[in-house]
Amino acid sequence: MGLIRGLIDFILHIDKHLADFIGNYGGWTYGLLFAIIFCETGLVVTPFLPGDSLLFTAGALAAAHPDKLNIGLLLVLLPIAGILGDTVNYAAGRTFGIKVFHMKLPFVKPKHLERTQRFYEKYGAKTIVLCRFVPIIRTFAPFVAGIGKMRYRTFVTYNILGAILWTTTCLMAGVAFGNIPVVKKNFELVILGIIFISILPMLIEYLRARNAEKAAT
Repeated sequence: MGLIRGLIDFILHIDKHLADFIGNYGGWTYGLLFAIIFCETGLVVTPFLPGDSLLFTAGALAAAHPDKLNIGLLLVLLPIAGILGDTVNYAAGRTFGIKVFHMKLPFVKPKHLERTQRFYEKYGAKTIVLCRFVPIIRTFAPFVAGIGKMRYRTFVTYNILGAILWTTTCLMAGVAFGNIPVVKKNFELVILGIIFISILPMLIEYLRARNAEKAAT
């Protein structure tokens, strides 16, 4: 419970925590951001890490403190983190396959696999791009692509495109809106809004599947 509370506190007050880290560790902030984005996209055991909200906050802080956090460097580093993360996840899927979901690992649930598979059935290879904007599912999408033996060339193309679109969109949204007075004053609500918007496609997909099951019975 302590870990969960700490994670919730970190996400809701991510602006303060990240600002403190920048003040205390300076350039190491780039390494922290790189590591979180890499792990959130590259390891099936860490789908709970903040992605959208972290990128938004990083963009906002880069705009407010350009001497401490360079937006140009973020726009180069963080897409690379996302690309490498998905690549590692894809390789893990090809190597270990569906066995991972039977190992009772924390945060790795068969239902996540099922939801991701439904996305693939609906959107095909484009899932690699679309799921970048959907928390949890974006962590499992490259893994499932590896399980399904998606052609590596196809995967790489969508992986690069998705990473660039996702990181750039979230970072620049932070630059554009993160320092508007009303946003700064209500940053926690904004972060909750980002989280809600991020999970909305997954919620809609869940409700559709549930209604389909009811209709079938």
